[in-house]
Amino acid sequence: MPHIDRVLLVDDDASVREALGQTLELADLTATLAGSYIEAKDHISRDFPGVVVSDIRMPGKDGFALLAYAQSVDAELPVILLTGEGDVPMAVRGISEGAFDFLEKPCAPKDLIAVVEKALKTRALVLENRRLKRQVEQGDAAARLLRGTSDLSKRMREEARAVARSAADVLVTGEPGVGTAKMAEVVHLLSAGSMAPFVKYPASAMTAETLSQAFATAKGGSVFLDEIAGLSSPAQFALLEELEPHDRPRLIAGTYADLGAAAREGRFSPDLFYRLEAAVIRIPPLRERREDIPVLFRHYVNIACEQSDLPVPEITSEVISNLLAQDWPGNARSLMNAAMRFAMGLTEGEAQEEMGLAEQLAQVERSLLIAALQRHHGNATEAAKGLKLPRKTFYDKLARHGVKAEVYRA
Repeated sequence: MPHIDRVLLVDDDASVREALGQTLELADLTATLAGSYIEAKDHISRDFPGVVVSDIRMPGKDGFALLAYAQSVDAELPVILLTGEGDVPMAVRGISEGAFDFLEKPCAPKDLIAVVEKALKTRALVLENRRLKRQVEQGDAAARLLRGTSDLSKRMREEARAVARSAADVLVTGEPGVGTAKMAEVVHLLSAGSMAPFVKYPASAMTAETLSQAFATAKGGSVFLDEIAGLSSPAQFALLEELEPHDRPRLIAGTYADLGAAAREGRFSPDLFYRLEAAVIRIPPLRERREDIPVLFRHYVNIACEQSDLPVPEITSEVISNLLAQDWPGNARSLMNAAMRFAMGLTEGEAQEEMGLAEQLAQVERSLLIAALQRHHGNATEAAKGLKLPRKTFYDKLARHGVKAEVYRA
């Protein structure tokens, strides 16, 4: 990855501009100083080998105008905004409009350098990807892990890529079973800190101590808290403190709940909600993107067959019609379970209630018996040897599961 160290620093206050420029130079970064929007815009280009740090309040066109201009030139150019002390709503607006991060003035040198270095790493990754002429749409984590051909799926992948390019904390929302944890992993893998740890925890189990440990473990990476609405009030307060430093892991929170309503009703910290609201990814339920159902089902069937060493069964038009006729309230999780049962020859791709452990073990055993018979072309003696079972035990199990060896003879 190329080493880039340029920072375009924009502030109309000459003394602030010089002081911040000196801080950057002391950190071995190359600072280009500008006192206005007009002066700064001439330095911005699609291949600019650095990042932008701009004050928000400036005479004439302000920092938001510069942010908009930078995004029109290159949507992947990180812009860090400087805002007045305590002006958090303005900073949140900046993040929601695509800013990489924000800093309150006066900012400590270590905070400035931490945010700038994180932005430079992100920029270096973008430029390296371009140098290698890789298409973002092909082969990245979003394409590999977020499958689907619908417009909603395409938009979801673009949202994941856009959010990952920023340093913003992320809220992933959706109904149960949509895969908030997988989306969190995608955002992490697309981030500049993708090589650093990605840790996952259930929010309801977290305390101030375990939160501190989690952020320490994920240094430079990402912390995913599943079902953030379940975080206790003391833990919410502790989490806000963990989010104060700029040199810390990214927080990715998942929830099925309406956090806005919870905040209004006093069940969730408004401060924490507003912090997460700046970057939200909503995963649409399957009923809103039905054209993805056949694609996902085939993918899950292939995975199930590969893991169980089973031949891939034919997925007929009748099976697809049956899948499309269902609403899938359990979303991807239910569809995956249906695909696993279909791969084992147990259903025609129907959603069912979750089975108990004994039922699941019985289905797994039956699938293994069938797979062994298929490998040995219905020869029960050889299949029993392959499973390292006595012949009588093997026949007993066939009888118990209603499996007939002759069906699988070549």
